[in-house]
Amino acid sequence: MAEFNENIWAPWRLEYIRSLDDEISQTSGCFFCAYFQDPAKDRDHHVLWRTESAFVMLNRFPYTNGHLLIAPKRHSGDPADFESEEHHEITKLTYDAAKVVRTAFNADGFNIGCNLGRCAGAGVPDHLHYHIVPRWNGDTNFMAVLGTTRVIPDGLDAAYERLLDVATRLGFVR
Repeated sequence: MAEFNENIWAPWRLEYIRSLDDEISQTSGCFFCAYFQDPAKDRDHHVLWRTESAFVMLNRFPYTNGHLLIAPKRHSGDPADFESEEHHEITKLTYDAAKVVRTAFNADGFNIGCNLGRCAGAGVPDHLHYHIVPRWNGDTNFMAVLGTTRVIPDGLDAAYERLLDVATRLGFVR
């Protein structure tokens, strides 16, 4: 049997987790909840659009260009705490957001999912959220997501503007 001697390192994740802890302590709670309560700062927070029960935002620490997050209004990290209607809304937003990213960045595919619990990689384990990570043909392995090397060819503000323009043209932003 082959012995596995390789380590997968992602040291930049610690910066991300620490920044969330700092932001959470500054807002006296969860940054998703703080963003939901302050729609006037959607542009500053890179929130693209929202519904009554959830919103779509650009990830500040993306794995790839156009990496989005879908977060429900309800503060819970347990999917069992959500009503069917909330799950349906999150699912609809997930596929709408994937359409926006596909249109804006010509993504060929996606990794879509959530990390439940800090040990599973959740930076905010107490607030359910889904990741939409665009992928392109030729990006054939998962090391870009798990490894220490990432190439993000666009700044967050430029990516936000491009995504917001497409989301508006597609009718998701009201």
